[in-house]
Amino acid sequence: MDFSQFNLNQKVMDGVNEAGFVTCTGVQEKVIPLALAGYDVCVQSQTGTGKTAAFLLSLFEIMEKSEYREFALIIVPTRELAAQIEKEAKLLGKFLPYNIASIYGGMRYEEQEENLRVGVEILVGTPGRLIDLHNKGTLQLDKYHFAVIDEADRMFDMGFYQDIRKIFRALPKREFRQTMLFSATMSFKCQILAQDFMRDPVNIAINPETITVDKIEQKIYHVGSSDKFKLMLGILKKAPEKRAIVFSNMKNLCDELTQRLKINGISAVQLTGDMGQQHRADAIDNFKRGGITVLVATDIAARGIHVDNLDIVINYDIPMDAENYIHRIGRTARAGKDGVAYTFACEHFVEYLSAIEERIEKKIPSIVACGEDFAEDASVGVSWRADTDVKKHSPRSRRPVLDKRRNMKPRLEKTFRKSTSAK
Repeated sequence: MDFSQFNLNQKVMDGVNEAGFVTCTGVQEKVIPLALAGYDVCVQSQTGTGKTAAFLLSLFEIMEKSEYREFALIIVPTRELAAQIEKEAKLLGKFLPYNIASIYGGMRYEEQEENLRVGVEILVGTPGRLIDLHNKGTLQLDKYHFAVIDEADRMFDMGFYQDIRKIFRALPKREFRQTMLFSATMSFKCQILAQDFMRDPVNIAINPETITVDKIEQKIYHVGSSDKFKLMLGILKKAPEKRAIVFSNMKNLCDELTQRLKINGISAVQLTGDMGQQHRADAIDNFKRGGITVLVATDIAARGIHVDNLDIVINYDIPMDAENYIHRIGRTARAGKDGVAYTFACEHFVEYLSAIEERIEKKIPSIVACGEDFAEDASVGVSWRADTDVKKHSPRSRRPVLDKRRNMKPRLEKTFRKSTSAK
């Protein structure tokens, strides 16, 4: 089905054409007609299915047809996803007269509050910052008669369930609000939320296997943990012009892998949850623009980051959650393109492989790595730690502390003698 068959407003269609969209995905074909008819919807849909465009185009069309000035709130779990949706909304809404903004933690309040004072028709936000600004009186949630929850399951996994309920209590009552909920799994909490805050929602389920199995070439390498880095080097050096995301289960390993890749002449940047917001934004932007060929990340990048023409995903560690495997490899093969996902099954994480294969209902082809699959590692015997880390632990940096401790004893003895003589 083509977007032209929805009979959308011309300005909305201009945005669709600007984005280069022609044919609808399954979730778009099912969600848009129901949303335009005024129904609440609960959608079970994986990443990469086109759900962002589904709810954005629905909101734009509804707002264009309304005789009132309408406001829509989109609630997301992470700042990366908020920024991504804001960017896509500005692309699809390029020819519409709406202010679009995102608010999230890690950024200055002043700029976000100024945007809200001007008036934002399409607001994308993370739960914590939304509640903060609402409590300060800067954000009036009762004017948002349209609400979208994206990646609800991940939001609940991150502990935002009660925050979401607080936000919905501050929104207009469900009789006066249209709500769309999107989640990879329809968990019990999703069902309770729908029951408490939605109006007889229509349930929609999009088959996830069409994304994770049919369009992505998946391979499992059985390899020892000590050989994983050389195998990764071999894969990357055979495709130097291609871009890749490397996923690790551990933040500290991301730093090591990034530095060792640089030593081997491969441009790389890391993305982890403990990085500052500006550093994270710079890393993502540099990778998207092609200045960096490899992004090394924890599962913070498994959802909400859309990169055009991403060729390779490498699971350096098998994820301990089968659902995260689906989201990781879903970074590639987007918008109908092909992609390949390599997973390294080492002795530490191989136990999680069976749960993944059960989840995707498919046996992933297994490969035993041979000599030509590995590459020489120039980082062997070389310190990969950043200079700041070396200085922080050097004897010179500790000397003032040691000197201070040495000088404490005479001062303490002097103080003790003085107090004793006074008595």
